[in-house]
Amino acid sequence: MQFSELIPNEKILHAITDCGFETPTPIQAEAIPAIQSGRDIIGCARTGTGKTAAFALPLIQRLEDTWTAAREIRVRSLILSPTRELAIQLHKNIKAFAVHTELNTLLVHGGTEYIDQIMALRKGVDILVATPGRMLDLIDRKALSLDQVEVFVVDEADRMLDMGFAPDIRKIAPMLPQSRQALFFSATMPAAALHLANVILRKPKHVSSDPVSAAAENIAKTLYYVEKNNKFALLEWMLRRLEYERVLVFCRTRRGADRLTEQLKKSDLPVEVFHGDKTQTHRQNILEDFRSGETPVLVATDLAARGIDIENISHIINFDLPNEAETFVHRIGRTARAGASGIALSFCDPSEKSYLREILTHLGEEIEVDEDHPFHSEQIKNYSGNVQSKHTPDKQVHKHSKIREQNSWRLAPVESNKLHAKSTGPKKNVRRNPKKKKTD
Repeated sequence: MQFSELIPNEKILHAITDCGFETPTPIQAEAIPAIQSGRDIIGCARTGTGKTAAFALPLIQRLEDTWTAAREIRVRSLILSPTRELAIQLHKNIKAFAVHTELNTLLVHGGTEYIDQIMALRKGVDILVATPGRMLDLIDRKALSLDQVEVFVVDEADRMLDMGFAPDIRKIAPMLPQSRQALFFSATMPAAALHLANVILRKPKHVSSDPVSAAAENIAKTLYYVEKNNKFALLEWMLRRLEYERVLVFCRTRRGADRLTEQLKKSDLPVEVFHGDKTQTHRQNILEDFRSGETPVLVATDLAARGIDIENISHIINFDLPNEAETFVHRIGRTARAGASGIALSFCDPSEKSYLREILTHLGEEIEVDEDHPFHSEQIKNYSGNVQSKHTPDKQVHKHSKIREQNSWRLAPVESNKLHAKSTGPKKNVRRNPKKKKTD
């Protein structure tokens, strides 16, 4: 199938060619005709399969085919994105697809001045890409109205819920016209996201490609069993030997990412850290340095890394294994974009064996183990224990069963007789009644 069979607009086809797209991906081939039919859509496909183009191309075609001159404070389509980085990348892609059309686009997110955004909104906007918080602020300032929106898109719906934006989406939905088309797209579609979608969408059609558990086939995955206190040494040893273009290193927490970055800098490695505590300007500068290759190693947390859509990331390193299997798929999906190949390396210490088992079950495959390094631990490889949080149900069951076991203890017959035998000696610790007179 060719794009010309899906998108009849020559201006958009020209832009598709300029972007280097040749043939539609499976999610694009399935979603584009469904969206063109005017139905509400729930789209699900793993990271790096072209979800943005799947909803952006038919959206641009619809707006271009019915284009009229901009009117004051009119927004024809709204696309919500959970983070600033994702919104910026999304807006960049949409501008590229719409470059030869009459459509105008606008990006609004926090951390920037209101005045420029308000002035642009007054002229009218065909495609508005926004983060929920800033958009609601603009509505409160009477600078934005949603009563003329024709298409409403929620991008990365699962991440929206993870970040607590479900109430914002529910607040926005009633502001939209009843006749609007609504599209929910995400790499995963958990039950909470489906429930939210079914509240807002009307009889949605489900489109999907590539199961969520499936990582890209062209990602070579390798596992390293290592003691926790040897992880940094293994990472440093690896970075000095790998032939890499760009490396994205994942940590579970911001503090852990900061600490790891400081250690790597002390070892004179070209590294920077990327997480939500950075200012917007700083985060953009960090991404530009990573994109240009000036800082080829980037340490990041999962939440921030969802906004990293950079080509030619050759290696993903899971310094900390994620505690959710789907997050593992998201992480390694940062490499091997648009059909390229990539390498994913994962460290595993004893406390992460339960995470590893869940990941392997989710993937439905084994990961090759590399023992040819100075920090391999055969003990961890063979360790079959399950380190549980004290708050997990298994732990609670174990605790209660132990209590039941203690309650079932019984004294031996001899000891029981001793316990109940009358004492002939003086009673100790007996409270005396001071008013009671002693009798002879």
